[in-house]
Amino acid sequence: MTGHRDKPPLGPRHWPTWLGIGAMALAARLPWPLQRALGRMIGVLLRAALPERRRVAARNLELCFPGLDAAAREALLRRHFGAIGIGLFEFARAWWGSVEPLRRGLVVDGLEHLEAARAGGRGVIVVSGHFTTLEVCGRLMCDHAPLAGMYRPHAQPAMEWAVRRGRMRYAAAMFPKQDLRGTVRHLKRGGLLWYAPDQDPSRGESVYVPFFGRPAHSLTSTHQLARMSGAAVLFYQHARRDDGGYSLRLFPAGDGFPSRDAGDDTARVMGAIEAMARAAPEQYLWIHRRFKRQPDGSSAYD
Repeated sequence: MTGHRDKPPLGPRHWPTWLGIGAMALAARLPWPLQRALGRMIGVLLRAALPERRRVAARNLELCFPGLDAAAREALLRRHFGAIGIGLFEFARAWWGSVEPLRRGLVVDGLEHLEAARAGGRGVIVVSGHFTTLEVCGRLMCDHAPLAGMYRPHAQPAMEWAVRRGRMRYAAAMFPKQDLRGTVRHLKRGGLLWYAPDQDPSRGESVYVPFFGRPAHSLTSTHQLARMSGAAVLFYQHARRDDGGYSLRLFPAGDGFPSRDAGDDTARVMGAIEAMARAAPEQYLWIHRRFKRQPDGSSAYD
């Protein structure tokens, strides 16, 4: 639990953040059907209030789904912002509320792959992507496996303290992304690590690999972590179903992972995340500038 604050930052400059945290904690306790309805409404508001993020998401959908006509992409964009709105309540409920209503109807597949990968005390890297369901499904998966996580610390100290404290209600440990040594040590001791390497990195070893048929600047960190720690790699697909339930699925990365080729391994990781995104396209985080850097130095958003 590297970097954990034992005492919350309570100075006056943190009071506005605490008010926001308090509002989220109260929202986390609303009935789940009401949260879903409010989430869809908030998604409509976010779509109107965040024009730049809307433009990025629309461009991503244009790049990744060229076979859809403009009307179909616009409908998918609306559903995406609705998923973001619901996701805000899912985040709050995961950190500060009860997930008991969400456990009903939960479908979990592939735990046998996790048990096989852990044989002999081996660590396991559980790889997924940035989906709107990532936090609440992480908590639901922790009912079945003691996952730790890597994360980007929040810039606001009060939010960092509160969110970290919320995550430690269910996660085995939380490692800031800079704590490579602690992460590798955890894996070498047989720990499980949830990891999402699918965003355009600002630093670290990276390569361009295909993602939805386009070059995507991608971290090779899954390959590096597996080689340094000796951990097995599983892919982790999670989604919110149309009936309101959730599905969690674990499946192996396949033979020979990690290989000697970081590029090949990274392409395999991104291919698996693309398949997950195609299965639940409205739930992938399209508001991220995934193609902001291209091999020729251009950006897909210029």
